[in-house]
Amino acid sequence: MRPTVYVETSVISYLVARRNQRDLLVASNQELTQEWWENRRASFELCVSAVVLAEAARGDQTLAAARTAVARELTLVEISESAMELANALLQRAGLPENAYEDALHIAAAATTGMDYLLTWNCKHIANAFIIPRVNRVIRSFGFEPPLICTPQELMED
Repeated sequence: MRPTVYVETSVISYLVARRNQRDLLVASNQELTQEWWENRRASFELCVSAVVLAEAARGDQTLAAARTAVARELTLVEISESAMELANALLQRAGLPENAYEDALHIAAAATTGMDYLLTWNCKHIANAFIIPRVNRVIRSFGFEPPLICTPQELMED
């Protein structure tokens, strides 16, 4: 059985975005995402939630259509009542700001559905070394095992 990966919207956005010519870090992350998608994704069961589908559909219509098409190819996991309760607890007890509710839902969906990994480029509210320990404590207090939160670069090797 392949390890499970919750693919957060930022990964899909980097995958289909027009190549950034001004920001070298973003351009590098886009290239890493493309490389991961081409070479590593087959090693994993890739999943998204309705939150990813909703976020993917926002913005420029052409890019939104491309993001949505990619997201719809992946396995859809449920946003359960437990996930919504956990997301609220993450906001209250893990230090995520109120405007990061969708980010908390990504984390909660990955945890409550038993994902092995949560793949993201969101290093502000999700893949943040200061936040992850608090997030993991809250997830465990709900009786779930937290997914390993990482970027495509960190999930590149076997």
